Amino acid sequence: MTQLPQTRGRITPDRPLNDLTWLRVGGPADWLFQPADPEDLATFLRDLPPEVPVFPMGVGSNLIVRDGGIRAVVVRMGRGFNHIEVEGTRVRAGVAALDAHVAKRAAQAGVDLTFLRTIPGAIGGAVRMNAGCYGSYVADHFVEATAITRAGETVTLAAADLNFRYRQTDLPEGWVITEAVFEGAQGDPEELEARMSAQLKKRDETQPTKDRTAGSTFRNPAGFSSTGKADDSHELKAWKVIDDAGMRGAKIGGAQMSPMHSNFLVNTGGATAADLEDLGEEVRKKVFQHSGIELHWEIMRVGEPAKG
Repeated sequence: MTQLPQTRGRITPDRPLNDLTWLRVGGPADWLFQPADPEDLATFLRDLPPEVPVFPMGVGSNLIVRDGGIRAVVVRMGRGFNHIEVEGTRVRAGVAALDAHVAKRAAQAGVDLTFLRTIPGAIGGAVRMNAGCYGSYVADHFVEATAITRAGETVTLAAADLNFRYRQTDLPEGWVITEAVFEGAQGDPEELEARMSAQLKKRDETQPTKDRTAGSTFRNPAGFSSTGKADDSHELKAWKVIDDAGMRGAKIGGAQMSPMHSNFLVNTGGATAADLEDLGEEVRKKVFQHSGIELHWEIMRVGEPAKG
């Protein structure tokens, strides 16, 4: 049995992860580590045996953990990493701060980061995936991020280090982002709040926000530059090619492509991770057969399938 370093945080062995993901599926992590603060995390990573994998996990909003679980130390940040500070037109946020909370705090201070308001999840995932909405992306507002390396060193990352692309960045294996700084335009707090309210209304009218989902299942198949900016003249929508392939409402076990928005994968109750992933792969196959378009997962899938 591997001996883990001493920590001021909390380590739980064989911790099931299903209750930590929005889709409510997933087997156990070998260990779940909840660090007390950045210093605790740095010391832990420095002293952790190098052969032990590390998987940073946010609030599980864009994640399928397979039924066999994860053979790694899953690092999940909480209260020591959810700060939000506004400095002029810049906002510094811990990775555990929810995207919606950052947008609201910024708006109250007259800083426009309203695009974050309807993005599910926390800041760590938003940076890692170059999250975006309504034509704005993290890359458009990103100033810098702080990360702790697998060797326990604290480093500052610029945009060039992360190489932002559509729903992708380059972050070395085992590195853990702890906070990020964003720049927003100045705006009137009441106008920013009104804009966010309108965005929420539109989202609730068009997306299955009351169901167990993980946000968009697949990336839009074309029409984005390397920085993640939309090119409306060439844009294709994943939901449209899924509809055209006749997969709206399709089911496998307890998994379903939402009848309300066909790019949302739903756990209707009792779905396994295998049900969800199998349905997603069936959608990819049917779309390719129908249109020749290859869909790419936006939801991250990690871990091992159940044995047997």
